Parts: sequence; structure tokens; C-alpha cells
Amino acid sequence: MWTGFILAGYAVVGNDSIQTLGTFLSSNENKPWYVLWAFAGSILAFTLLYGWWTYGGDVSYGRLESYAFVEEMGWPYLLPPLVLMLLTRTGIPVSTSFLILTFFKPKGLIDMTMKSILGYALAFCVAIIVWQLVTRWLDRRFIRNGITSGEKNVWTVLQWASTGFLWGQWLIQDFANIYVYLPRALSATEIGVSLTILLLMLAFIFYSKGGNIQKIVKAKTNTTDIRSATIIDFTYGIILLFFKEFSNVPMSTTWVFLGLLAGREIAIRYRLELEEEPSDRDRASLAYYGGMALNVVLLLLIGYVVYLRDEVSDFIIVVMAVAMVARATVAYFETAPGQKNLSSAFRNIFSDLGKVTFGLVVSIALVYIMRFLTTGTFIDPLG
Repeated sequence: MWTGFILAGYAVVGNDSIQTLGTFLSSNENKPWYVLWAFAGSILAFTLLYGWWTYGGDVSYGRLESYAFVEEMGWPYLLPPLVLMLLTRTGIPVSTSFLILTFFKPKGLIDMTMKSILGYALAFCVAIIVWQLVTRWLDRRFIRNGITSGEKNVWTVLQWASTGFLWGQWLIQDFANIYVYLPRALSATEIGVSLTILLLMLAFIFYSKGGNIQKIVKAKTNTTDIRSATIIDFTYGIILLFFKEFSNVPMSTTWVFLGLLAGREIAIRYRLELEEEPSDRDRASLAYYGGMALNVVLLLLIGYVVYLRDEVSDFIIVVMAVAMVARATVAYFETAPGQKNLSSAFRNIFSDLGKVTFGLVVSIALVYIMRFLTTGTFIDPLG
């Protein structure tokens, strides 16, 4: 049990925490690692202890209600965090929810997958709408003009506040991936020991400056600028807050994060391309007006999903995903013939999607392997 918790804790903190702390690390590289660790560690401790106290010992904030604690936890249950650690060391952004939680409840894979697809699509749609406006008003100036010392002081306060908000929302989602190995109601001793372990792991992440996963964040446009990082963190935190209230079904925060970065990347490069080559708009006027119409459709879909909350059907999720793909495609044709910037953005996005899809395939394969190891058959479902 404790071996599984330690392995899962290291794997999850090493892989998933970069979603929330990646931009924070990138834009605060000049500060001592232990200062950043003390800030993030204090929020982790508060979030963990608050959930433990409020939910009667359940630090997952109710997300493990349908995941029964496994009393007889054999060695096959160590496979998910071990594989996750291996993939993390290679820099692959794998979904820890799929790799770990699926082992404990294979039947929850479909619900988790649909919610995660909705998370990616919703984050993408929000980002592509928001950053079309942000790029026009702010990001263009951020890229072309350095930050002054006075601005840096203001933005530093804003970024630390947005990071604290985002970090807390992410922890509420991902505590389930770590604490699935421990009893659903923890004693004071268990909460103390587990908190100490997580803080030590977090210290290592800050000391190593994020490791290989951090490269994904740095590959995106202007993420090291503290001003851009603040906007990313705040937007991501709002989306995770929505999904916290959406339902108790666990989801892949990795997919949400990559969806946000993908929409942002396309919106920034799209806007900058049109401003550098305004003739593109005249050459592809049909695509331009089609893009404006799709913006309206995306806004309506976002509002509809927020309104429906936990009543969102699989059909709406598919519609949201199709609209996302359509908007990205039209953006590409809008910038003809100057499509070089967007082409590289699409290659980057497809690479990230390929990595998380690979993680999903690995998750499904491991579920069947564990079924065989625990039941002697690939067919009989686990509990």
C-alpha cells in the first residue's frame, strides 16, 4: 500500500505538477528553488488538510467515492506508477488518471475518457477565443516589449496569486490519483506521513527545475514571460474550478492543460500572422468570415456546456470536439499563404496529442495485463 502511494506520488507530482507549476518555474528561474517550494508546499499542505478535515478523512474531495479501497493489494498494483515514472523520465506527458485510476476501476475508463475529451475541447475553445483578444491587446506587446522593473513587481504578485489559485484547483483534482492507494478515511498519522512524503517529492521537482516535462511548457510561445504565464495560470485555474463543480468523475488534467496550450498557441500565431500579413485576410476572405462565424458557435457551445454542467451528453462532447477541429482548420486556411507559423504550431500540437494518446493506449493495455495477472483471464472484469 505505502510502496504504491510513494511511487504514485512521485510519478504524479513529477508528471502532472508541471501543468500548474511549469509556467511558474519558467518565469521565476532567477529565484531560489526553496523559496518557490515553500510557496507551493504551503498551498499543498493547506489543500490536503482542508480536504481531510472537511470530508471526514477523504483527501480526494469525494472523487474516490466510487473507487473501493483494495484490502489485498498485490504487486500488480505497482505497475501503473512504475510505468508512469518510466514515461515521465522520457518527457512524455501521460495522463496519470488513466494510468493509475483505471487499474482500480476499469469500468470507469469510458466516463473518465469522455470527461477528459470534453476537458481538452472546452479548454481549447476557451483558449482560442480568449487569446485572440489577449494577443490583440496584450501578448503582442509582451512579445515586442520587455517588462519594466515597476511592471515586474505588479505582475509578480499577480502571477504568484494566480499560481496559488491554480495549484490548489489542480491538487483537488489529482489527489485522487495518489491517495487511491491509501484508505478512504486517513488517520492523523497517515495524513502526516503522506504529507511529508509529498513535500519531499515536491522539493525534488523544484530542485531539478521541473525535469523533462518542463520542456513542453518552454516550447510554447512566450511562456517564460511572467505576464503571459499569469494569464495562462488564471485561465487554467478557472477551467479546473468549473470541472471541480462539474462532477466527481476523475479526469485527466493533462488533457485539459494541453488543450489550453494548443488553443492559445494557434490563437497567438493566427493573430500575429494576420497583423504581419493583413493581405491574407483579403486573399482568404471566405475563411476569415467563416472563422468569425465559428467563434460565435464556440461561444454558444461553451455557454451551453457550462449551463448543462453534469448533464452534458456524449453527443455534445463530440460536437464540441468537431467544432474545435473546425476552428483550428479554418484558422490555418485564413492565414494563407503565410501558413508557416501555424504549420509548426500544428506539428507541435499533434506531437503532444500523440504522446497523451500513447499514454491512453498504454493505460488500456495495462488494465488487461493486470486482469490477467489478478484473475488469470483477460475477460473477467475487476471490481
